[in-house]
Amino acid sequence: MSIRCCLHPAPRWAGVCSILLLALLCERFAVASDTWPEFRGPRGDGIAVDQSPPIEFGDDKNLTWKTPLAGRAWSSPVIADNVIWLTTAIERSAEEVVELKLLSLDAETGELRKTIDLSTVRAPDSIHATNSYASPTPVIDNQSVYCHFGTYGTFCVDRSSGQVVWQRTLPLEHGVGPGSSPIVHEGRLILIQDGMDQQYVTALAADTGQDVWTKQRPPMEAPTGDQKKAYCTPVIVTDSLGREQLLCMGSQWMVSYDAENGEEYWRLYHGKGYSVVPRPVVLGDVVFFATGFNTPELWAGRIDGEGDVTSTHVQWAVKKGIPSKSSPVLHDGLLYLVDDNGVASCFDTQTGDRVWKKRLGGKFSASPILAGNHLYFGNHEGEVFVLTLGDDSEVVTTNQVEGQIMASPAVIDNALILRTDEAIYRFENPSPAS
Repeated sequence: MSIRCCLHPAPRWAGVCSILLLALLCERFAVASDTWPEFRGPRGDGIAVDQSPPIEFGDDKNLTWKTPLAGRAWSSPVIADNVIWLTTAIERSAEEVVELKLLSLDAETGELRKTIDLSTVRAPDSIHATNSYASPTPVIDNQSVYCHFGTYGTFCVDRSSGQVVWQRTLPLEHGVGPGSSPIVHEGRLILIQDGMDQQYVTALAADTGQDVWTKQRPPMEAPTGDQKKAYCTPVIVTDSLGREQLLCMGSQWMVSYDAENGEEYWRLYHGKGYSVVPRPVVLGDVVFFATGFNTPELWAGRIDGEGDVTSTHVQWAVKKGIPSKSSPVLHDGLLYLVDDNGVASCFDTQTGDRVWKKRLGGKFSASPILAGNHLYFGNHEGEVFVLTLGDDSEVVTTNQVEGQIMASPAVIDNALILRTDEAIYRFENPSPAS
């Protein structure tokens, strides 16, 4: 069921204009097919429409290589210049020590190239059983890869030498462990720091790690800090007014900041949701976001306002079947998502109406991707469901890999790069015979 709020539905031509604007933005930010630089890919939305990875794969089918991985980590792979970068955490329970490391692998062969020691954390805080000490995904920018482990450290590593260029520690009480991934924009490393003890957004100089700006989050109505924490990853978007916005979803509030100086453009109150994980997606002047734990909801809000826009810029809200962890995919006017318990849904972006619902099965945390003409959903049980697009979507195949899927996959050069809790895989269709 969807609830329409505050605004009348946009006219049909507005949707067409939004799609055209999105197409222009996609062209502006086009990248090479061999690059997957941050959480959810080149545009941060999990989409690689120009790619054609296999729809059927497994340990005995369309497997190019499989490389075992040490440690426990839910961070996703990031890729550039034929090198895959991954963070991991080696837990030594008897010693009460966690070793944080950065790994690099050859994307063609899967061979481990480097193991870079970043930090040894002694007596770390406990984390949730479903989290890891290395859940935030790194980000690649120019010759650097940036690794963020929340309160356990932030590191800039030179991709050529493997040397740590700088490191910072920004203490925070996460409650259940780190989760928010960093992004880089215009020479600034941007971090959402929504902990139990404090909540703020900060930008560091990407080349030095020095503070550029810090902005405190809006006041919250919450009895404890547990209901103030969040784990979302920010989004950069330019609205129809020409403003470059930094969208930072958090507990109770979605907030837009000026990416250059951190000044606030607008804020939208979404209720008592907290521990927000899903990364928002944007179409034209509308942002779509999930509201976190308690009862997850899916909201659509316009981004062309100023100040508190709660009563003026909400287009619709859906209050059932929404994930608390997995991010949505937006394509051709439709939103695709899967809730924590394995029910996939498709919603119309203009109205919030549910187009279809399908039970996939299993538990889900990883975000889906869209590659070529298919959607890929991976669950905790190591199953990857491949669906067609559109309002008549169907499950075309279900693939099984060993291990647990908690990390969102990547796509490069028509190959699927998939991380489990045990290994990382490269799947691709065989080359045609010459």
